[in-house]
Amino acid sequence: MSQKFIKSVNNNNRSSAFGKCFATAIYDKTFIETKQLAEFIQTQASVKRSDIIAVLDELGAAMKHFFELGQKVKLEGIGIFKVGFSSIGVEDPDDCGAQNITTRRIIFTPETVRVVTGYERRANGTVKQKFAIAKQLVKDVVFEEAHVNAGARESGE
Repeated sequence: MSQKFIKSVNNNNRSSAFGKCFATAIYDKTFIETKQLAEFIQTQASVKRSDIIAVLDELGAAMKHFFELGQKVKLEGIGIFKVGFSSIGVEDPDDCGAQNITTRRIIFTPETVRVVTGYERRANGTVKQKFAIAKQLVKDVVFEEAHVNAGARESGE
């Protein structure tokens, strides 16, 4: 299995990348829901699907509880979740408050791993590692070009 992509050309003539071709992700039109996720996890672990569903159902409430306490939530092997928001700027600090918050969102930072890509010898004899930071969740994902009608695809970030 692999993440599918198509080739697409940047047609924005104001862009410095105008005319260049990029790989664009395509996704299936359906979502994996809680029950499907629980069924998959059940095949990978010694926990029943009903127990997994109960835990996943409680995860959202638990995360909300800790967000309300100003905490970040770190799920090992997945990443860190925290609350983010935007607010309206005001001149007087006394006028700045919760009423100025306009949008709320969850900020997700995937867990990363440092992947060594090589070494470089310095003139003084020491060795410097060359490395790349890889997103743990996707570091081993395989990519494959899909040959589908570009008009019928659903693209994303």
